[in-house]
Amino acid sequence: MKTAVFSARRYDQTLLTRANADGRHQLLFLQDRLSPETAMLAAGCDAVSVFVNDDVGAGVLAQLGRQGTRFVTTRSTGFNHIDAQAASSLGIAVARVADYSPHSVAEFAAGLLLAVNRKIARASVRTREGNFELDGLMGFDLHGKTVGVIGTGKIGAIFARIMAGFGCTVLGSDVHRNPEFEALGGRYVDAAELFAASDVVSLHCPLTEDTRYIVNAQSLAAAKHGCILVNTSRGGLVDTEAAIAALKSGRLRGLAIDVYEQEASLFFQDLSSTVITDDVIQRLVSFPNVIVTGHQAFFTEEAIGQIMDTTIRNLNDFEDGLDLGERSVAS
Repeated sequence: MKTAVFSARRYDQTLLTRANADGRHQLLFLQDRLSPETAMLAAGCDAVSVFVNDDVGAGVLAQLGRQGTRFVTTRSTGFNHIDAQAASSLGIAVARVADYSPHSVAEFAAGLLLAVNRKIARASVRTREGNFELDGLMGFDLHGKTVGVIGTGKIGAIFARIMAGFGCTVLGSDVHRNPEFEALGGRYVDAAELFAASDVVSLHCPLTEDTRYIVNAQSLAAAKHGCILVNTSRGGLVDTEAAIAALKSGRLRGLAIDVYEQEASLFFQDLSSTVITDDVIQRLVSFPNVIVTGHQAFFTEEAIGQIMDTTIRNLNDFEDGLDLGERSVAS
């Protein structure tokens, strides 16, 4: 099946080609993000493979449909970038990666927490410049602290297990209870109690209309003073302006994010020689108690391998008319 692979980086090309070793599918690799301006590049392709910052809205889907595309497969678990209802009305099937190494994201979230709490990035920069002073680098012991986990699915439960291993009390908030989370000693509370009691809040829930800006001015005002917020899920979960205000007031002791609500125009590209016009991200990275990484939590050999294998499996199963099961995205 002829497939246009948008937002394709070198590792996408290498590992997707490996997963497609039998040459069953003709893969057209495109570095461009899918958008109304680039959708024409998929003309004549039966399928497109997309990533988290591609625009797979109603307008783009209509254009793809007119060009002959019948299938969209996203190289991600989340699919909030895809208008599933529009796809269904156009007769375009949509699939995702239902599961890949949840340890990759959970471990990275723990790493971000340690880095922002213990000022590891700042310390590294200092020592490279010959400054071995400790002033301004003090953190706190995680042992004995309370960690709130919003979203206790596979990734959230693993993160909670890591935090329990540090000797933390773990609280959870989720519309669905996970027995694994409770088995490791996690206790479910409502979101308001979680914010009020937690020294650390880590986000691991999907982005939906109900969870958009789940971290906002109101929730931050009720949060424990001096807490740390970690987000490795989706940028739209956090009202960034509210987070900046909380950093200024000291309500947030630190912020560590691997995702950003306006990341589509920034992440997965080298902008080091350009003027970044996003004033919000520029303000964020100016804070000494903020760490921003470019959506890399998923980026391990194990996770990427699974993502690419599943993407080819999605193409195979769609072409063969097989049931995609939980990988199918229905409106």
